[in-house]
Amino acid sequence: MSSGTDSLTPFTIGDIAVMAGQRRNVDLPIATLYTSAPVSLPVIVQRGSVAGPTLFVSAALHGDEIIGVEVIRRLLKLPVLQQLRGTLLAVPVVNVMAFLHQSRYLPDRRDLNRSFPGSESGSLAARLAHVFIREVVERSDYGIDLHTGAIHRPNLPQIRTDLRNPVNLRLAQAFGAPLFLNSKPASGTLREYTTRRNIPVILYESSEALRFDETAIRIGVQGVLNVMRELEMLPRLPDGAPAAPSPVLARASRWARSPSSGILRAQVALGDHVRAGQTLGVVGDPFGGVDVPIVAPDDGLVIGRLSLPLVHEGDAVFHIAEVADPRVTSLAFTQLEAMTRDIESDEPPIV
Repeated sequence: MSSGTDSLTPFTIGDIAVMAGQRRNVDLPIATLYTSAPVSLPVIVQRGSVAGPTLFVSAALHGDEIIGVEVIRRLLKLPVLQQLRGTLLAVPVVNVMAFLHQSRYLPDRRDLNRSFPGSESGSLAARLAHVFIREVVERSDYGIDLHTGAIHRPNLPQIRTDLRNPVNLRLAQAFGAPLFLNSKPASGTLREYTTRRNIPVILYESSEALRFDETAIRIGVQGVLNVMRELEMLPRLPDGAPAAPSPVLARASRWARSPSSGILRAQVALGDHVRAGQTLGVVGDPFGGVDVPIVAPDDGLVIGRLSLPLVHEGDAVFHIAEVADPRVTSLAFTQLEAMTRDIESDEPPIV
């Protein structure tokens, strides 16, 4: 793990030395395909002129989770990065092969985010995980990993992190998503590795695979900037600048599942406050048969849902988070949507 970047020392990644004040695009070799085409990991190294921490920001660990790619693209265009202290390692597309195939998985069906820390001589997934760990993660003091929900399963913008590390709590609160969850990492994931290595990493989840969502993108860009300011990598906002609503900690979450197979007619949206026993949607067969309600198991906030109306019995349909006051969190999301319109970017919105 890095202990901060000396402004006078070159930052060497692969065989490229990046000096203070420089930005370089680096392609790290991973493997050669059976077509003899090379596979590489693209990293943008942005160094400040002044010493400071090293932060990695990564996206498309799953190749179909594309919102983070746009977040990093916009981040790298911001003029405020000219005031950077330390080093930013931006990896817009970690899983290049899966990204090319618009797939969550590598061509051999391996899940990269179950392959860490990888190995130098293993499968394509293992080699990619190994290079990403060696050249990016272990060179960093902090990390932000950008994700989305699965296809047809959008998520409310949220931060997931292991709150046993108090620095993770600090970064999660600084990011400013409307909600954050205490999430212990699964085996083989990037976060399991960084947890064992005591590298603070937060995971931003928003929207769904293979889709852009302008609000989720803007919250992501602003969140990365917020974290960089918290780490003193960028200047803090002046006194009097509008403050984002405080994010809310979800104590627990559970899915409401479909009691039967059929066609779903949803009645609640992401960010809605729901009460235990409330009808979230109804499922009926396509031939006008009996409708069966899906009811909320608890009071809470809708933080994820199935957008595809075709369901089987037992399918997870609505993800409900238990929070102290769901109405406050719902209001915070609405306020945050409005605030992101004034983000430090002249990008036209994606519609």
